[in-house]
Amino acid sequence: MSIADGKTRYVSTFRIQLSSSQSKGDNGQVSQPAHIPTITTDLVSSKHSHTSGLDPPLFTEPLEDCIVDEGNDITLKGTITGSQPISVSWLHNGEPVLFGKSSLVGGVVTLVVRECLPEDAGAYTCVAENTAGKTSSSSAVCVRDYETIIGIRNNIANTSHSHPNSSHPHTPDMLSGVLNSSQNVPDDISVFKGPQSPQSPQTGSPITSSPALKREVLVKRRSSSVFVFTAPPLQFVDPLDRLEVHVGETARLKCVFKGSSPVASCWVYNKKEVVESSRFHIESCNESSSLVISEALPEDSGRYTIFVRDRKSSAQHTVTLNVIDLPQPPASCPVAYVLSPHSLVLSWSGPSYDGGSAVTGYVVEVCESPGATDQWRELTAQCKSTSLRVTSGLQPQGEYCFRVRACNAVGVSEPSQESQPIRMDKLGEKPVEYVAVTINTEDKLTDHYNVHEKLGVGKFGQVFRMTHKEMGRVCAGKFYKGRRTKEREAARKEIELMNFLHHPKLVQCLAAYDNKAEMVMVMEYVAGGELFERIVDDSFEHTEVSSVGYMRQILEGIQYMHQQNIVHLDLKPENIVCVDRTGIQVKIIDFGLASKLDPNTPVKVMHGTPEFVAPEVINYEPICLATDMWSIGVICYILLSGESPFQGESDSETLTLVTAAQWEFDEESFEDITDLAKDFISSLLSKDVRRRMSCEEAMAHSWLVYTCVDSSSSSSTKNLSKDKMKRFLTRQKWKKTGKALLALKRMAILSKPEVNNTFFSLVVIETEKALHSLELKLQSKPEFSKTLSDLTVPQGSSAQLSCLITGYPDPEVVWLKAGELLELQEECVQVDYEEDGSCTLTLENVSLHHSGLYSCKATNVLGEALCSATLTVQQKD
Repeated sequence: MSIADGKTRYVSTFRIQLSSSQSKGDNGQVSQPAHIPTITTDLVSSKHSHTSGLDPPLFTEPLEDCIVDEGNDITLKGTITGSQPISVSWLHNGEPVLFGKSSLVGGVVTLVVRECLPEDAGAYTCVAENTAGKTSSSSAVCVRDYETIIGIRNNIANTSHSHPNSSHPHTPDMLSGVLNSSQNVPDDISVFKGPQSPQSPQTGSPITSSPALKREVLVKRRSSSVFVFTAPPLQFVDPLDRLEVHVGETARLKCVFKGSSPVASCWVYNKKEVVESSRFHIESCNESSSLVISEALPEDSGRYTIFVRDRKSSAQHTVTLNVIDLPQPPASCPVAYVLSPHSLVLSWSGPSYDGGSAVTGYVVEVCESPGATDQWRELTAQCKSTSLRVTSGLQPQGEYCFRVRACNAVGVSEPSQESQPIRMDKLGEKPVEYVAVTINTEDKLTDHYNVHEKLGVGKFGQVFRMTHKEMGRVCAGKFYKGRRTKEREAARKEIELMNFLHHPKLVQCLAAYDNKAEMVMVMEYVAGGELFERIVDDSFEHTEVSSVGYMRQILEGIQYMHQQNIVHLDLKPENIVCVDRTGIQVKIIDFGLASKLDPNTPVKVMHGTPEFVAPEVINYEPICLATDMWSIGVICYILLSGESPFQGESDSETLTLVTAAQWEFDEESFEDITDLAKDFISSLLSKDVRRRMSCEEAMAHSWLVYTCVDSSSSSSTKNLSKDKMKRFLTRQKWKKTGKALLALKRMAILSKPEVNNTFFSLVVIETEKALHSLELKLQSKPEFSKTLSDLTVPQGSSAQLSCLITGYPDPEVVWLKAGELLELQEECVQVDYEEDGSCTLTLENVSLHHSGLYSCKATNVLGEALCSATLTVQQKD
């Protein structure tokens, strides 16, 4: 072993005799040579520095390509560093490995496949993951079948009539089958000739067959294919994370990386590999790859992942592209609530798409005497919310229309639809006023309210319809059944949290009463019923477009909660209700499980509804704002398909499916659903909370802008089937929340170790598809970028014949003299096959019988190549 330029160089030494004949023993078998090859390797152990903090996993020694004979064991090994615990999973051609034995001991990960078969060949990927990140390493495994192993032939192209220009009487043909499976033997071979090499035909040469005798052949692999790979793994250099461009501009997503040539790369967007088109262009080389998008459109926004692969490792990086534009107009016309002959309150919904840049405010405009004039004037350009109290400029008996424009960093949108004409002599229903509630312990509920029929029953207690005795206002009373301190504290916590949740899309708390007999929360009455119950009504139109409107409203409410650092933790269809029986406005209810997060104190919970709860809750891991986003993904899945992605035969089975994140898009149910909608769901149902969309990212997702901009699309406006949703609602009615909570606790206690292992055994499908695609792109048959040159040396000196070999998987090499494979005999020969593909045959103390034609043959699963040169040893005077 030698070390130069910081790289470890491995040298294998053999003693061989160049001979064209073999002797047989008495039994007719080939007698074995007297000397056994000795491979001596000194390994230098590198010291790894340990850094403080949480480090993602890193393959310091990646997996290595290998060629194994059928019936022998496949052993794949790599070395991983990173913060513990690290979990690993294996894939074979993109599918989970269900065979072999995997281990991770002392940072060394190993997969052993006993007594391998030809079908065990292919691409193997080891995925390592901890809480700080994930990485992978891949290798190609070739299995030589039994027929190929015993059929190795030493065929000599014994051409009696050589090319007229050649001075050599013999030219070796390719030795078919030396390293390839029989089914992969190429129809033609590549012969690379030195400057004085014979010009023999590449195929069809007369072959003199030698007996099919087993020989100990000098077969060489690259140093890194046998020992430790000394080059650093493939990695990105200061990669770009985000890029923002205006509509119509050119977006250039460029990533620079370092690896061992050749390097293959591809870009993936919406689970599909990006292909070049009129607007998409890819510029790639061994050092970088650029995805250039001309005339960028809003629907181009999203996450673009680049996958890169070299001979020994792979890497990926995601770049978020944001194409910004003017926001769309507010999604609804303003609704006016007349407070007095001189004042009113306007409220409206935000835009369906903010143009890729956050909405900074609204411009409110008014038109006096609509119908008689079309002149609009600006009421305010400084409104920061989706409601405005107008207390000046309005005349009694006057009639007005209103409209609103949204503003972002790019500019001001077109106006919204106009409101209905509002006459200032008719008082409307007073809008909900936001009240900072304090619990009334002095009065009884019945002092102020009349209690009517029961509206529902929940885990907390019962809900009754009520009316205020003085104002006649209809409200909902939430009666808590618990009289124990713990239950009353939970009620007080919910009331306290609701004082932070003053938003039009969140149901409001109006008052609270606490006495020894009972505890009651007075809530805003929402009369429209559950959203899903409303959708299945035969008179109600249900399309992908309408679903976008519902999802937008849900996200608006949750975004406000998340801005207060509050998580809902019980988002499900039952808690999304319609404001009335005719409109399409919805509100979020039931904040009994909500929790306020403290960045300095991790919060773990053990409650939720199995079908909608996030994996981190079941695993009793710290929750975060993204925990709600998982539930929103499940709601959207059901909204569009009528089916639950994680519904099992029991709560335990459901929780197992959730924890493993095992789900797919049912082909029939999603037949009429756009790919953008599927990507929206996929971006929410990511088990890794770091990859899950935030509320802001979800509201700016391409699905929302695409569906609104192109609402005439046949796929987005087609009425969706309600049959499956009806069955879903029927199933939900008999499910009891108490049973679900018990099952949730059972799974967390009994199944946590097992399901945690499942977490690391699954990877994103598109990642493996991309890596498999790059594996194919890298593959090439052997070629000699530098061929052997004829050499003349004096007797007693050393001779070196060198060439440079390319190809992937790494070619194996054999050397020949006069068409005979070099065998293990007497004289000293040294062969160096380096990481960069250079291969050198060195003969020490040469004598006259060393003169002759030497050939280097390189072989991999895709083909073979041969180059030759003449060594002439001159006798000393």
